[in-house]
Amino acid sequence: MHLKQLSLVNYKNFESREFEFDNKINCFVGNNGIGKTNILDAIYHLALGKSYFNPIASQNITHGKDFFLLEGSFEKNGRGEKIVCSLKKGGKRMIKRNGKVYDRLSDHIGLLPLVMISPSDRDLILEGSETRRKFMDGVISQSNPEYLRNLIRYNKVLAQRNSLLKFFALNNTFDSDTLSVYDEQLQLLGTLIFQERILFLEAFVPLFREQYQAISGGNELVNLRYQSTLQDGELLEQLRSNINRDRALQYTSVGIHKDDLRFEISDHPIKKFGSQGQQKSFLISLKFAQFQLIKKQEKTNPILLLDDIFDKLDENRVAHIITLVEDENFGQIFLSDTHPERTENVVRAIHQSYKIFKL
Repeated sequence: MHLKQLSLVNYKNFESREFEFDNKINCFVGNNGIGKTNILDAIYHLALGKSYFNPIASQNITHGKDFFLLEGSFEKNGRGEKIVCSLKKGGKRMIKRNGKVYDRLSDHIGLLPLVMISPSDRDLILEGSETRRKFMDGVISQSNPEYLRNLIRYNKVLAQRNSLLKFFALNNTFDSDTLSVYDEQLQLLGTLIFQERILFLEAFVPLFREQYQAISGGNELVNLRYQSTLQDGELLEQLRSNINRDRALQYTSVGIHKDDLRFEISDHPIKKFGSQGQQKSFLISLKFAQFQLIKKQEKTNPILLLDDIFDKLDENRVAHIITLVEDENFGQIFLSDTHPERTENVVRAIHQSYKIFKL
């Protein structure tokens, strides 16, 4: 699978720009702040229906403009796929596939598998559990549309239950029968999501450890430890036993929306006990494991976006990435860098066709 052409209109700092890409390697070089990352984000936006960096869609519109428009011409399994993503201020995001508007934006997820590696991935280590859940959910959803549908349903029911708890508190009332309707739905959906997350980690962790060993060359044991309240028993029973607490808090305090992935090195949290180099290796290993898992499940090479990584990694880690990329089965890659000469030297060493775009 590869992206042949890209058009941006009023997207971030680009009022109008078009690109035609090489099937293998495409490099965006130029000074900081010139828009290299924004182009990678536009590609991500077309594939996943949202920005990698800014979840507020309207903030991706060029300042002073009323809309943005992204168009991408992809080729997958010998078939053309034209994707258009647009947004008008005050309106809803719209995604078209070959001229047809999706009824649900979620139906687009998984059509164009993609992996992004960015310096902002450090948030996976530094931020709270929600960031790590989103990573896990994002990987699973690209190859499991039923999982994504269940996740969307779960979040809707959760929002309704939380609204009901607030209503009870505001009106000094309580109705256990109405609440139990939501509890039973959360039990059903939450259990399905929990089971899929377990299956995902069973497949993902060995790939992750393999990548870490190759990148770091070290002997440390790394692990992703899944933490969920459902490991302590059925969700329905937990919801019932926590009802007094939930009424006081006015939100649902147990469930798969509280799950976390504990990032460990030698059985300790990598946030506290991992060196800067170990943390970098950990994060890159996560993303390359994501690439390998999606490739295995989807029988196609995801597009790989490498944002400013040559400026953030030492030579050994860059060398490992180059070794991986030299594999004929790797697919199409987009990367950004501030140093044209360094970029040229790196891509020449890969022995693949390439284009360099100087911004």
